[in-house]
Amino acid sequence: MLYTVKISISLKEGMLDPEASAIRHALLNLGYETDDLRTTRVYTIRFNAADKNNASEKATKMCERLLANPVIHSYSIEVMG
Repeated sequence: MLYTVKISISLKEGMLDPEASAIRHALLNLGYETDDLRTTRVYTIRFNAADKNNASEKATKMCERLLANPVIHSYSIEVMG
């Protein structure tokens, strides 16, 4: 069965996020004051899997092997069906 999986990857708490800092500074220059800003990459991937649990397992392996660095990133997986 074909499943769509949304994987969100962000830097762990305490890691420097220079992209977010630059965006926050630019927003301030435009008059938008923010308390905090963090960046997150979102991947939407479609692939075949036996069931929802198998799709989640495959997505986890994708994160562990390529998409995320476990030292600096945290990730969440949503199997959308």
